[in-house]
Amino acid sequence: MSDSHKQPVSVLVLIHTPALDVLVLERTGNGKLWQSVTGSREGTETLAATALREVAEETGIAAQPADILDWQLANRFEILPRWRARYAPGVTHNTEHVFSLCVPSPLPVRLAPDEHTAALWLPWQEAADKVFSWTNQDAIRLLAHRHQR
Repeated sequence: MSDSHKQPVSVLVLIHTPALDVLVLERTGNGKLWQSVTGSREGTETLAATALREVAEETGIAAQPADILDWQLANRFEILPRWRARYAPGVTHNTEHVFSLCVPSPLPVRLAPDEHTAALWLPWQEAADKVFSWTNQDAIRLLAHRHQR
């Protein structure tokens, strides 16, 4: 796999408050697709390092390693055809690792304009309904379940 191709290994980072308001971001140029922070691993970085980097790049939030919670949960899914050209020829599936970051209250975010056009803090139920991927929907619902215990 060349350096010009994305690795089919990524992170999904749920950024949320203790009250379970969840940050969702609108992707650029894809017809109102909303998601949590996501991104592919670069080089040999750890998945936790990928999560920290993506949070900083996509939101401007400077989290510390101890702030990121690794759920030890991974989902494998088919890469949508519109995004397959970003990967090496023949790569059709991605493995996404779930992390979360709890912040004290909804924070202002600095969007990466080449990736996102808008940001919203929503109650977890609305966030789960708004995001487009099943892995993101499931992770938000699991976040709520974990906090109800």
